[in-house]
Amino acid sequence: MIYEVRQVAEYVYAAPVATAQHVLRVVPVDRPGQRVIAWDLSISPKPARRRDTTDFFGNHVIFLNFDQSHSEVRIDARARVAIAGRSRPLPGMDPPWERVRETAFASADISPASPVHALFASRHVPRDPTIRAYATASFPPGRPILDAAFDLAKRIHGDFTYDGEATENDTPAAATFAMRRGVCQDFAHIMISGLRGLGLPAAYVSGYLRTNPPPGQPRLEGADATHAWVSVWCGPELGWWGLDPTNGLIVDRDHIVLATGRDFADVAPNGGVLVTSGDHEIAVAVDVKPVAA
Repeated sequence: MIYEVRQVAEYVYAAPVATAQHVLRVVPVDRPGQRVIAWDLSISPKPARRRDTTDFFGNHVIFLNFDQSHSEVRIDARARVAIAGRSRPLPGMDPPWERVRETAFASADISPASPVHALFASRHVPRDPTIRAYATASFPPGRPILDAAFDLAKRIHGDFTYDGEATENDTPAAATFAMRRGVCQDFAHIMISGLRGLGLPAAYVSGYLRTNPPPGQPRLEGADATHAWVSVWCGPELGWWGLDPTNGLIVDRDHIVLATGRDFADVAPNGGVLVTSGDHEIAVAVDVKPVAA
């Protein structure tokens, strides 16, 4: 499936910004099952300096410097991306979750795709015994890893309510878990916390969803903004698999990867430092259109 993706972010400041530095992660890159055909980025006002690079996890990172006073910034990112489908593993290919845990902890690989980077607590995903206990119900002895992790994603989808007003970007996972309400970022952090609590590697993925579903299919939660889901390491043979706890899905051709990391802090679409006073408003619009099968 080929998609046209567009994300427009507008930042309006209460007082002029004297100088600013931005760190953007708004451009997708080639990944297994994903090919970027073309992309374009428009920034207004024009920054004084710009540097494009790749971070440790392979994400496209853009550093911007603004050295003249401005009251708003507009970032318009567009891309055309081809997504390939992926078949579920055949019976017997999906190893028991305990074996995956043992293999991950025994790994000596420290490359970006290694499971070791997704095993331990991170800034937004601390170890939480309550969340671990919740996840344990999906992992009886000997259950295949992908089957168990998918069950956990479906349980989160069924037990939690999507509520865009319930949380902020920095709401702790434990608080969201207690409320049973939140958005895709919260549900991804909860699932990651539960999996890591069981010793299983789980990474955070940001990206996009198909805005208009196929005829007869329900519209997915989170399709109007950047989305978030979980990538679970299922052993050296199966590798990493995407699971969407917000919608209770195995990630397939409706999901477009933007960035991956340990949690939201590694993939935030815009961060940095401003020299100003007062508050600011943010408006983000996302459009994902299929253009060819």
